[in-house]
Amino acid sequence: MEVRIEHSWKEVLKDEFDKPYFGHLVSFLHQEKESGITIYPPGPKIFNAFELTPFNSVKVVIIGQDPYHNPGQAEGLSFSVPDGVTPPPSLINIYKEISDDLGVPLRQGGSLRDWARQGVFLLNAVLTVRAGQPTSHSRIGWQTFTDAVIRTLSDRRDGLVFLLWGNFARGKRELIDTSRHTVFEAAHPSPLARGAFFGCRHFSKTNEVLVREGLSPIIWA
Repeated sequence: MEVRIEHSWKEVLKDEFDKPYFGHLVSFLHQEKESGITIYPPGPKIFNAFELTPFNSVKVVIIGQDPYHNPGQAEGLSFSVPDGVTPPPSLINIYKEISDDLGVPLRQGGSLRDWARQGVFLLNAVLTVRAGQPTSHSRIGWQTFTDAVIRTLSDRRDGLVFLLWGNFARGKRELIDTSRHTVFEAAHPSPLARGAFFGCRHFSKTNEVLVREGLSPIIWA
């Protein structure tokens, strides 16, 4: 199956695109669109995380659940919204933790595209959603695909840092070879976690690992 995705990812995932489940997934999305259903993010941004962070550029993986379901928010990167859109509460809490952890001013703007370009792979486990219906595409095959993405990173790269926030993301730990990669876990940054995310210091800890691996640290602020 011909899938429009960044070349390096297309190469390492080529077997996945030919599996029956992926064909069913694509057919389902076409049917939704033909039925007049609005899907987020827009088609060209579904694989935005892959486009901005090629396979061999990945240094850090942050796993989200599914895209934002309100108009103008989803841009194909976990936790990120386009600049000009009010940052959602979880993203604001991420910014607060960065400020406290690194002793820097509170980050402004909602887009994390600059992280992606530095090697932070912002992967949602589910890559599409119906407008106004959270988790509506959680059972159409995306998780089979993104689980394969995580396994491929684990098997074919070394020294990555995986940030698993909340129980859903923590469930992906079993896909990661922890003898080859570093995994940091914390509560979800959502306000529903009642501040349990704060104090995890994942941003400074990640940079410490990257420097130890001989890689440039991420400019988080």
